[in-house]
Amino acid sequence: MEALAYILILTCLILFLVVGYLFKRLRNTEAEKAELKARFQEYESKINNLQLENLESKLNPHLFKNILNSIQSHAYQTYYSMDKLANVLDYILYESKRGFVSAKEEIDFALSLIEINKIKISPLFELNVKTKVNDEALYPQKLLAPMVSIDLIENAFKHADLQSPDSFITIVFELKDGNFSLTVSNKISERKPILKENGGIGNESLEQRLKLIYKNGYKLERFTEGEVFVAHLKINLLEHIDKMHHLR
Repeated sequence: MEALAYILILTCLILFLVVGYLFKRLRNTEAEKAELKARFQEYESKINNLQLENLESKLNPHLFKNILNSIQSHAYQTYYSMDKLANVLDYILYESKRGFVSAKEEIDFALSLIEINKIKISPLFELNVKTKVNDEALYPQKLLAPMVSIDLIENAFKHADLQSPDSFITIVFELKDGNFSLTVSNKISERKPILKENGGIGNESLEQRLKLIYKNGYKLERFTEGEVFVAHLKINLLEHIDKMHHLR
């Protein structure tokens, strides 16, 4: 009986040591997994930042060139345009470097950009710009990637017939139900096609930036309805807030 009791005690002791060892290994494994996950997220963030910096470094000179070409070709309106250009430059050089901007800041920037482009259009050209803000709480919060409105607006002015009285551009900004939306539509010019091969850096850069920043929390559509080309961007800002809190 004493021998049996000894064997049972020894067996229990061995089992206890084995369980303790396995538990320790499990805890170490979980810690290693957590550390690896944290390092992976850190490296992913660094890569995304590098990609965004590269995209912005390409985008800014592209935008400057378009703006300066517009002003140069309409010298009689240069004084007013230069004032708007100053606003645009301040936004690009200072505000946009902070990573995120508010919907108000992005819309104000876009309105200055539109004013600069207005010098290219005929007095009879129909240009409609509307801003609808139904979510005052989100309006000042810095949740938008800077300059997301450039591509849609620039393309509209690029592909519309700006000298035709029958042509038009409509631009609508909206902040509603936690979503930032921008819809730009224009009558397609008969002088040049709406799409070009290697159509410029703007389209590609916008798509890449949106994917890097908002993952699946955005929707970007471009389509044609008869003679009208429509571009629509929608970003879920509430979902982005949740992701930012989760990363913290």
